[in-house]
Amino acid sequence: MHKTLLPAILGTAVTLSGGAALAEAQTYMLDPSHSQIVFSYNHAGFSTSHGMFSGFEGEIQFDSEDPAASSVSVSFPADTMITGWQPRSDHFLQSGDFFKLGEFPEVTFESTSIELMGETTARITGDLTLNGVTKPLVLDAEMTKSGEYPFPPHQGKAAAGFNATGTVVRSDFNLGMFAPFVSDEVQIDLSIEAIAAE
Repeated sequence: MHKTLLPAILGTAVTLSGGAALAEAQTYMLDPSHSQIVFSYNHAGFSTSHGMFSGFEGEIQFDSEDPAASSVSVSFPADTMITGWQPRSDHFLQSGDFFKLGEFPEVTFESTSIELMGETTARITGDLTLNGVTKPLVLDAEMTKSGEYPFPPHQGKAAAGFNATGTVVRSDFNLGMFAPFVSDEVQIDLSIEAIAAE
């Protein structure tokens, strides 16, 4: 959820540089200041609660000759989670009812396949490791923009933006406390910016 997230979409006729296709795989780094993972879940049918992970870093390896061979990877500390209410964050992260941070502090995602769905859309399948458990995760992704980045310190570099959605089942990762009263399925929505590495 990290070193990674969304290269597949790059398999369109639009290249990250906004120009000619690249001759070989190129590295793009996620911008931690403009990359977020927002999650939401139903609370006993009464409300929908939200939380977020942000400030993470990740890497996209884009292969212009074979976009489906591109890859994405992300890693971040689980304790960077924000819920908007500190007692809830403390319960999630410190009580032991959910996360086991002492044993499994990191969340990672590593893509395993990319299926191009359209000119700016792709389905990215990868391995999500959360709370010490690794399970497949499918992300439906869309490239929102590609071209030269307009702001310092990356001004003029090739850049791309992506949105993606997916569903995580809490109980698959030993996080299922209070299910089904608190929904076992958690919706995740990602928005990231990636900038060509030096």
